[in-house]
Amino acid sequence: MGLKFQIYRARKNPIFWVMMAFSALATLTLFLRSGDQGLFGSGSLANFQWAHEREKTFYFPYSSKFKMPNYSYKLKSRSWFFRDNRKDHVPSNHVAKYDLNKLHSTSNAAVNKEQVLILTPMQTFHQEFWDNLLSLTYPRDLIELGVIIPKSETGDFALKKLEAAVKKVQTDKKNNRFGKIIILRQDSEGFNKLEEKERHAFAVQKERRRQMALARNELLFSALGPHTSWVLWLDADIIETPPTLIQDMTRLDKPVLAANVYQRYFDDDKKENSIRPYDFNNWGESETALELAARLPEDEIILEGYAEQATYRPLMAHYYSPDGSPNDLMSLDGVGGGCTLVKAEVHRDGAMFPTFPFYHLIETEGFAKMARRLNYEVFGLPNYLVYHRQD
Repeated sequence: MGLKFQIYRARKNPIFWVMMAFSALATLTLFLRSGDQGLFGSGSLANFQWAHEREKTFYFPYSSKFKMPNYSYKLKSRSWFFRDNRKDHVPSNHVAKYDLNKLHSTSNAAVNKEQVLILTPMQTFHQEFWDNLLSLTYPRDLIELGVIIPKSETGDFALKKLEAAVKKVQTDKKNNRFGKIIILRQDSEGFNKLEEKERHAFAVQKERRRQMALARNELLFSALGPHTSWVLWLDADIIETPPTLIQDMTRLDKPVLAANVYQRYFDDDKKENSIRPYDFNNWGESETALELAARLPEDEIILEGYAEQATYRPLMAHYYSPDGSPNDLMSLDGVGGGCTLVKAEVHRDGAMFPTFPFYHLIETEGFAKMARRLNYEVFGLPNYLVYHRQD
């Protein structure tokens, strides 16, 4: 008998249809109950999300050099009929080994091809900041950028402007591109809760500085890589620096080194353009401040630059000398985050930005105290000026 006749007789047999119905039911059961990590993962299909959909931060490498490999990660179910094969973007190797003993931060950073990570908390995008960044003469392929933006309306606008600026650079000629760019988005308004005129008020400083510390830590822990030699903290309001900023600061080979942040303005009295101190968080310790700290409750902090707390600390902002050498050093106990260069090993050894009172200090000033407790020296450059935008 031919094959067609056999098929015809089978289709006329009721047992054939019973077996077909049983097979369909078994297949459906296996499909729906193929294990806790089934074809669509745990939970219902309607609730399923891929990893990048659950992620609360954005990552923009914007460089072909750092394209994620297309990696097949096989999740085997208990079903022999189905196999879960999800296409996802994960590192090419699950385990990577790095010998950080071979990583150095030296006084000849550019020649030794040392990678510099520039980190910026950004609530507003200023074109002057970006233009100044592009004017830096350190080899751009050795520079990585990390930016964190709050979740707010101004943050949304800043993100759009930043993305456009980044895309323009990273799609340009290869030698004009940064090594890598990471953009993080906070899951809350974070450090952007206050208006410009309110954020310097004494009463809100503890909470504001705590939020800033959270943002800095998240940015640092997310962006610091195994090849990073230096970390440059550069505020988004810093719009003017020497083009050789990175070479100038790395040449001095200090664990923590802060530039002096000033501001350009028009002097109405003299009727001329002038400059004035801006950042008062770069300071040396004083006996008065230590005595004040000894009297404060453990959860209180000391803030610099406010009449409510007279510390009489020597502030680096007041030690600028137009005739002095830009390489003159001043020993510091507290630093600001306006323009501060840190050897990556300082952060790797545990110096971060405390969100809590640490010896009555918080955020960048608390970081300086932590670095000193780890036996790292902290210095400032009173005659090396960078400029903050006008408020």
